[in-house]
Amino acid sequence: MNSSRPYLVRALYEWIVDNDCTPHLLVNVDYPGVQVPAGFASDGQIVLNVAPSAIRHLHMDNEAISFEGRFGGVAHSLNVPSAAVMAIYARENGQGMVFEIEPTPPDDDAPSESAAAGRTSEFEGGQVGERGARAYRAPKSVSRCIRTV
Repeated sequence: MNSSRPYLVRALYEWIVDNDCTPHLLVNVDYPGVQVPAGFASDGQIVLNVAPSAIRHLHMDNEAISFEGRFGGVAHSLNVPSAAVMAIYARENGQGMVFEIEPTPPDDDAPSESAAAGRTSEFEGGQVGERGARAYRAPKSVSRCIRTV
């Protein structure tokens, strides 16, 4: 069977937006294929505001999530493979879902074990950017309010 992660992310995104909340994605930036602006991640993670008012050209399919956002006033195209999404939640109340970390696919030049496997640290950055995709400190309530699948 296909992974349920992209289906759940799309459903929760719609549910969060329908309830007038701000959807945020917690992303493993070390996962292959992740394209986010350099310098905005902390401990291999970044939290992205993916509210419709903050981004443009959102596309979510079973392979990846892509959109355009602004960081520090500069537009960037972002691409997040579905397997790199660690959580989706509402900024206002922390409701959403945390996903198990998927092992990084083996790379010919990399050691056989993933550097990201087992990582549990929270994003420690602050707000960045102007009007657009922004990184936020993941609220401590995220671990209490959302369930792991």
